[in-house]
Amino acid sequence: MRIAVLGAGAVGGTLAALLDRAGHEVAVTARGAHLAAIAERGLSLRGGWGEHVARIPAAERLDRSPELAIVATKAQDAGGAIAAGAELLAGVPLVIVQNGLSGIDSAAASAPSSPLIGGLALFAASHLEPGLVEVTAPGALLLAPGSRGAGAALALAARALAPLLPVQLGDDLRAAQWSKLLVNQVNALPAVTGLSVQATVAHTGLLRVLTRSMQEAARVAAASGARFAPLGVVDERAVAALRTLPTALAAALPRRMARSMGDVPNPGSTLQSVRRGVPTEIDHLNGAIVDAARSAGLQAPVNAAITAMVHEAAARGFLSPDEVVARIAAIDAPQTRLGALARRLGGARG
Repeated sequence: MRIAVLGAGAVGGTLAALLDRAGHEVAVTARGAHLAAIAERGLSLRGGWGEHVARIPAAERLDRSPELAIVATKAQDAGGAIAAGAELLAGVPLVIVQNGLSGIDSAAASAPSSPLIGGLALFAASHLEPGLVEVTAPGALLLAPGSRGAGAALALAARALAPLLPVQLGDDLRAAQWSKLLVNQVNALPAVTGLSVQATVAHTGLLRVLTRSMQEAARVAAASGARFAPLGVVDERAVAALRTLPTALAAALPRRMARSMGDVPNPGSTLQSVRRGVPTEIDHLNGAIVDAARSAGLQAPVNAAITAMVHEAAARGFLSPDEVVARIAAIDAPQTRLGALARRLGGARG
């Protein structure tokens, strides 16, 4: 099958290499040094799904019409990548493998005649060196309909991808996106500190900050009427525990998430972007929680602070864990004082 992969980074590059190894006719888009490396010596895959060098056509823009296209750019780049190849992609089924909540809407605006499939990568992969992607934790690729009448397109994508890696079919893309958004909470603090996800969770102070951000996300989701699809260790029961348990007990969920990643240090996609000096998609991750809170008439101060710290780290360098913990403690302090005052007033009324 002729398959185009728009955005051959960690996730897109992994899928492109697997598809090439299976004998599909694959072409990819990439930029800069990564594009030059692929053109010169191919796209190399290593790690959890073995080794392969994909000698495939690569360019900044799509130059041929595929039978299926996978859009695996950063969330903020998806609309532009699709629009750049709009004529070649007209009517072509698109698998939108994106973080955040807005990927399908962006794709629909740029490719109104294409059936859309939502995709969520549940495997961990790294792209820190031009021409190389490494699978650090094998996992599934979730696929779900993203537009009306996408059933045939979903079946086509599943036939191409299921022989290569575990494919999980879903029927509620929005619920799955919320679950992945909660999972992606682990991305931000590594990008702020330069630590791996596992090292972040092992740090007592950072674990508390991470858990606080996840609890805030769970409460914003509840206020927004969002549902959560089973996704790895995340399900409705786990999210309910985040909303209701004290932070020290709720920290069991991020600990389980870190353990599921195995022993290979996982930098997270946002830290990978910081290290490569390219824009992160933090505004579509923790920033999406801030936007959802605003739409629900709420605030999400922890997620807002973490989003700002990622931008700061990308511009000026990493922050120490102690600095991160102190900044979040400064947010918590007024709320703690208000809570204590409310309890005293309540006791006085009694």
